[in-house]
Amino acid sequence: MKKFWFFTIFFILKSNLYAQYTDIINSNRPGKSESPYSVGTDVFQVESGFFYGQGDSQNMFSIINPVGGNLFLRYGKFNEKLEINSQIIYQENDLQFKNIFTSSTQIGGISAFNVGVKYLIYERKYTDKSKEIKSWKKRMAFDKNRWIPSVGVYIGVHTNFVSDDYKSDGITPRVALLLQNNFSDRLNLITNIGTSNISSDYAVYTYIVTMTYAINQLVSFFVEHQGDLSKYDNDFQFGGGLAYLYSKNFQLDLAVRASLGPVKSGYVAGVGASWRLDMHQDELIKANQGGKKHKNDGFFSRLFKRKNK
Repeated sequence: MKKFWFFTIFFILKSNLYAQYTDIINSNRPGKSESPYSVGTDVFQVESGFFYGQGDSQNMFSIINPVGGNLFLRYGKFNEKLEINSQIIYQENDLQFKNIFTSSTQIGGISAFNVGVKYLIYERKYTDKSKEIKSWKKRMAFDKNRWIPSVGVYIGVHTNFVSDDYKSDGITPRVALLLQNNFSDRLNLITNIGTSNISSDYAVYTYIVTMTYAINQLVSFFVEHQGDLSKYDNDFQFGGGLAYLYSKNFQLDLAVRASLGPVKSGYVAGVGASWRLDMHQDELIKANQGGKKHKNDGFFSRLFKRKNK
């Protein structure tokens, strides 16, 4: 274990030589937001979990009390900044109908099957203030450049390969702007702004803001706010949770969320895990040690995803 962390710290110190890949797994779980960074070339990553919820709604027709699982597959190929991914959600719900009386029936199956690509279009780099030896004040001062985020874009589609209970108007596009601010080596902020079902009458506009903090080398926690705005319904969620680094390629997590919309209320709790198959090999950007190839640096969770440059 000591050797593992020794080499981890060694790679961290050399992080300015590399791009997307990190030596330690970086998962989007347990939050719902997505980092603008890819997993790195020749890395296949699986992020999966189970969820259970209870809720209520004032809508005449509403889907409540979700139970199920989700699977998020990520793969990096062709370019360090590019990622191909797919999300599948299986769930069971109570379909509730309200008039004079309230009646409900249970529905279930694959509720979502999305595919898309993510690309990092701008990576914010920072000055390494640890090398500032003339002024303690300058070395300790907050770098205002950290307010400028790294920027990525996501483009994908909702497919119609879902169960009959969840079918909609066919294939619809979804796009998102992905932002990340690294305020320190331990603290970062991820903001997603996007829209889905653009081509239908049920277009949804979403924002997610996630703040993550690393308590130590093994445990991090997050707090998150999400808003889903549409023509027919609005939903606002607040959540939090923990992630635990079991090994450099395996992470465990848990989270709980509360829905506080004007017509919806309830909670959802979930547990999950992330695992990756790491086949990555990277060559130093600058000529170094005769052009030998090295593994890239790494950090635990999104907090340690990018070392300050």
